[in-house]
Amino acid sequence: MIEFDTVSKSFWTGKQRKVILDRASFRVELGNSLGILAPNGTGKTTLINMMAGLEKPDEGEIRRTSRVSFPLGFMGGVVGRLSATENVRFIAKLYGIDPDYMEAFCRWLCGLDEYFDMPVGTYSAGMRSRLSFALLLALDFDIYLIDEGMPSTTDVDFNRKAGKILRERLEQATIVVVSHQAQTLEKFCRSAAVLIDGQLEIFDTLEEAKQLYDYETES
Repeated sequence: MIEFDTVSKSFWTGKQRKVILDRASFRVELGNSLGILAPNGTGKTTLINMMAGLEKPDEGEIRRTSRVSFPLGFMGGVVGRLSATENVRFIAKLYGIDPDYMEAFCRWLCGLDEYFDMPVGTYSAGMRSRLSFALLLALDFDIYLIDEGMPSTTDVDFNRKAGKILRERLEQATIVVVSHQAQTLEKFCRSAAVLIDGQLEIFDTLEEAKQLYDYETES
């Protein structure tokens, strides 16, 4: 479970204070995946980072009683001067996983061949995306966090293998996905919420959330 208890978060933009959350209280229960609709620039990434523990609230408390993933695509724990091999084995030790297994899994999924032993800082954006996704899928979580849906790469074989593993994983796990497009949420979630102007409104169905979202964004 992830629980937000009267959580507030804002930033100073240089001209004004931008409110991301204003005393928001809600829960993400295991077995009930949640989609969050929010227009661009309203704080989707900040919200998902707070769920992961990467950012702290200004006020209130965030409680986690389950294994919560880092956001899909997050590369904050990867050191650019180290190779993928070195990064993967270090992260495996942090999570208490066999480094040999994790390296073998990531090598197989990424398909980077000799580049797997080169510094990650030399990778293209697509190569870094493949490594990040492989790291996420190599670890076992109760709740997976996704910002704007599953990233795609130009590598067809990687997309096929990673997509199959993710679908199998999500059959057993809970997912939180934030997006500005309702069709992204339809793939993953039944219940949904709308984040606008710091207010988070949660609905039992995606259709109810879409009605409010369309009204707010079109008015």
